[in-house]
Amino acid sequence: MKTFIDETYQKRQLELSNRMIESNCDLFFCPPSSDLEYLTGTLRRKPTFGNISYTHGWVCGAFFRPFKNPLFVLPRMVAEFDMPHGATGEKIIIKETDDGSAVFEKIIKDFGPLKKIAVEQRTWAETTLKISEYSRGIIQNGMSLTNPMRRKKSDEEISLIREACLLADNSMEKITNTVVEAENEREISEELDHLLNLEGSRGVSFDTAVWAMGPSTNRDASDREKNNVIPEGSSLLFDFGAIIKGYCSDFGRTLSVGESDSELKEVYEIVIESAKQGLSAVRPGALASDVDRATRKVIEDAGYGDKFRHRTGHCIGLDVHEYPFISEEDDTPLEVGMTFTIEPSIFWPGRVGARIEDVVVVTENGGEKLNQYHEDFVTVEKASAKLQSDGGCEHDNLNDIGHLHDH
Repeated sequence: MKTFIDETYQKRQLELSNRMIESNCDLFFCPPSSDLEYLTGTLRRKPTFGNISYTHGWVCGAFFRPFKNPLFVLPRMVAEFDMPHGATGEKIIIKETDDGSAVFEKIIKDFGPLKKIAVEQRTWAETTLKISEYSRGIIQNGMSLTNPMRRKKSDEEISLIREACLLADNSMEKITNTVVEAENEREISEELDHLLNLEGSRGVSFDTAVWAMGPSTNRDASDREKNNVIPEGSSLLFDFGAIIKGYCSDFGRTLSVGESDSELKEVYEIVIESAKQGLSAVRPGALASDVDRATRKVIEDAGYGDKFRHRTGHCIGLDVHEYPFISEEDDTPLEVGMTFTIEPSIFWPGRVGARIEDVVVVTENGGEKLNQYHEDFVTVEKASAKLQSDGGCEHDNLNDIGHLHDH
């Protein structure tokens, strides 16, 4: 009896076959990557890229032909430890003592004449060059085959992304006590990674970023040196994500560390309103650029337009950054089931910094936030500052020395 998972992968491979026929593509090579995980369930060692340092690692992957089971070509170590049980398809195992190039050449030539071959966009250069040499065919980027398939998420995929978002929400809720006691940003980011793993995340969806901005530091968002201390009166910005069964979340918030000047609260409220207007622009048929414009206009009208220095967001799924992008130049129409981030910010080094980021899904009725964490302006009083204000007295527990204030 076939399981739901078996049927899901078969359905995806059938759609891939139809797309290959439509584009006159004879063969598609896919290395360990989000595409291979999407099509077969073969997990990546690292969610951001399937770099596995094994002998003959460059040959690792699967060949797809229209309406045929995939052919997996695997170094022995990959076959032993990374293949999902029951994966459908023929398997050729390459041992450490084999001539990897000779085996790969025979596989390519056994396919017969090949006019057009697609390779997944993260295929190693050596692999792509060998395919071109052995096939004499035209090489194309395989993203044109798989991205349209992955762009609209199924109900099951949306549920997994929602779960990953909830995991990030829960971790943010718990991290504030660490902020109270932390000596530097590294302690906070490492504790966040620990919390994400405890909550059930399969690692992190990208390198966790925690950094302070404000009048007491001339740092920009690009300065991610984690040993920096966190000055009183600064803002503390978060950018991190979780992974549930391969599906990613991407989350951001801003805290005030100690009492800050009035501009931080003003800027934070501008960023919150910007995100709300971006969400209100989400609907089927709207363009990705429409969401960017709606988000950006709020910040521009407030006089901080040149401090919003990046795109509004990006699609998200098995990769934390997927196409299309929510940016001014991307006119991709939004469709029901697309998931992406809305992440406005104001970064002004030496003065103020604030950001917020949530994942949203396009529904028949508009946009729905998958994150549920609140948007309140929160002030965290550092333990050291509290001790000084109390005359250096000792306290028995964390709740005595750290206070959170929602404004």
